[in-house]
Amino acid sequence: MAHGNDCRPALEDGADQQQPLILDRVERETGKKWQTVVSKRLKKHCTPQKAKSKILGFVPILKWLPQYQLRDWILGDVMSGVIVGILLVPQSIAYSLLASQDPIYGLYTSFFASIIYALLGTSRHISVGIFGVLCLLVGQVVDRELALAGYLTESSSNSSDVLLAGQGNGSIGVACDRSCYAITVGATVTFTAGVYQVLMGLLQVGFVSVYLSDSLLSGFATGASLTILTSQFKYLLGLKIPRPQGWFTLFKTWYSLLTNLGSTNICDLVTSLVCLAILLPTKELNDRFKSKLKAPIPFELFVVIIATLASHFGHFNTDYGSDVAGDIPTGFLPPQLPLWSLIPSVAVDAFSIAIVGFAITVSLSEMFAKKHGYTVDANQEMYAIGFCNILPSFFRCFTTSAALTKTLVKESTGCQTQISGLVSALILLLVLLVIAPLFYSLQKCVLAVIIVVNLRGALRKFTDIPSMWRANRIDAAIWLVTMATSALVNTELGLLVGVLVSAFCVLGRTQQAHVLELGRAASREHYEGLSHYRGLQTHPGVAVFRYEAPIYYANQSLFKKSLYKCVGLDPVKEKSRRVKFEKSKRREEAKSSHSSRNVVIDCSAVLFLDTAGVGALKEVRKDYAELGVKVVLAHCNTSVLDTLERGGYCPDKKGGDVGENKMIFFTIADAVHYLQSLCAANGDHDTKC
Repeated sequence: MAHGNDCRPALEDGADQQQPLILDRVERETGKKWQTVVSKRLKKHCTPQKAKSKILGFVPILKWLPQYQLRDWILGDVMSGVIVGILLVPQSIAYSLLASQDPIYGLYTSFFASIIYALLGTSRHISVGIFGVLCLLVGQVVDRELALAGYLTESSSNSSDVLLAGQGNGSIGVACDRSCYAITVGATVTFTAGVYQVLMGLLQVGFVSVYLSDSLLSGFATGASLTILTSQFKYLLGLKIPRPQGWFTLFKTWYSLLTNLGSTNICDLVTSLVCLAILLPTKELNDRFKSKLKAPIPFELFVVIIATLASHFGHFNTDYGSDVAGDIPTGFLPPQLPLWSLIPSVAVDAFSIAIVGFAITVSLSEMFAKKHGYTVDANQEMYAIGFCNILPSFFRCFTTSAALTKTLVKESTGCQTQISGLVSALILLLVLLVIAPLFYSLQKCVLAVIIVVNLRGALRKFTDIPSMWRANRIDAAIWLVTMATSALVNTELGLLVGVLVSAFCVLGRTQQAHVLELGRAASREHYEGLSHYRGLQTHPGVAVFRYEAPIYYANQSLFKKSLYKCVGLDPVKEKSRRVKFEKSKRREEAKSSHSSRNVVIDCSAVLFLDTAGVGALKEVRKDYAELGVKVVLAHCNTSVLDTLERGGYCPDKKGGDVGENKMIFFTIADAVHYLQSLCAANGDHDTKC
């Protein structure tokens, strides 16, 4: 029974009527002191078992390593770790170029990320390290800050120094050349992005990843891939031109390429074409026969080795002016702090980098976890990827995230746990301590070829546009807008525009919802739209309608307009018409012009209401009541019932008059029977079924 202002579905008292469904709501506990609530929660959560679980949850390796099945898993982990480690060597060096860094820093980044994620990550399969889109975003920030510091092109590496103490890092004044300042900027951006990610983990906002849909992320990655592709042409052609800043960089880059085409380095061009001719078909062979191969053949590494030997013995750098990797030191440099004074300049860039890195990592983690039947913790992934950025930033590293290509290789070669990540780190350590200097003569155009070849997967998405359009036009539109903005206008802006377009599409769907008139199935109490199914029956004197969207401030007027149109009676216009008839002394004719037709609103598809939505329902009920039309609700969920109660939808009971509060029913059938009983009570026997 409803009491006072209670909007619980009501019970009809008439003994001759069908008994409506009645359910007792569980009363929520109210009025408790906050001290009592806090005390209860502390007792519940602050136990030794909970503390142990939290610690193990923060460092997941402590939980799964004691359960490691050595005989069953070690071979697959070692094999996948070695293969991914071999692939990481050329890719780490190559993607350093994209991030405007020296090759050694790419190796550092992959090494530290592999170790830290193995300790803190919850996915067994993803490979965390250098990711092309993030390298592009970092590189854009680095080039901008280099230009502001006075470094115009890469050839100006020795033309000027920046005094780090003068920049406000609080250390002894140290002259910093272009390479030093570039990694200082990159590490500062990485540190800031990592702090954002850890803070989001602390605030338990791992759920934000759900707002970045697959179509949005795919469009963003494809648009960024076009920018990456364009940025590598200067290396393929051997041109020394600065990376343009600001918006429309794609057009600016192509303009610079075309105007400097006459300065192409023939040695670099020929090397690029030869490497492309080798890598493109061999990578396709790897993809085509991956089911038959125990492990992908590391053609990239072979090309790097052969190209390095050819460049060294052919004196490509000295005789032909080909740009090479240069000195790659062994070992590790001492840690250094980020440049604190630079953080305000890169804070906005770091936030977009943090969001992209986290979203990519979580989406890949969840995809492979679902495939292999385990779960990942989105907030712990936020911590893991955050510390994969914070800690390495002190060792001159740049931003990392999960990478799809290397994750697929890792999974296909037998990976079982993140022990494979530790094995990959050992391979990289061997390179850092012994092999790195041997890559001195490696041409940068070869590294650019490796980057371009690895963009094939993202660029193939263009061939999927027709199928995406057929499957879902809204998702396809989000993909196209995000891709175009990322590629043609600005990479970071593309992400923001994609989020906004997605949000507006969701809002737009609530604006396009319409009221449907429902009919009853002949064999059972089930109601569906009359315009969608044949053979449905209507009830004389009672019409049933459904609105398939929330009712809130943005669409409440559209709801009323659609309802009035579907009912065929606009109460506002009808009242005006009756006033005119009254003035012309034809009131009875006006009253008889519309037969009595009571209304049931099926709220099963109304997920929520706000104050404006409650007001709209009140207005509909009041306006129709003035015309003698009764409006009741059915199938309201508990959230809607609570909102209606708080909004005062049901008037107070007076003198035990139960009939006044019969406005909400659990089922459509109960609502229909109640309205038909009103018709019978009023003498409208011809309208009762």
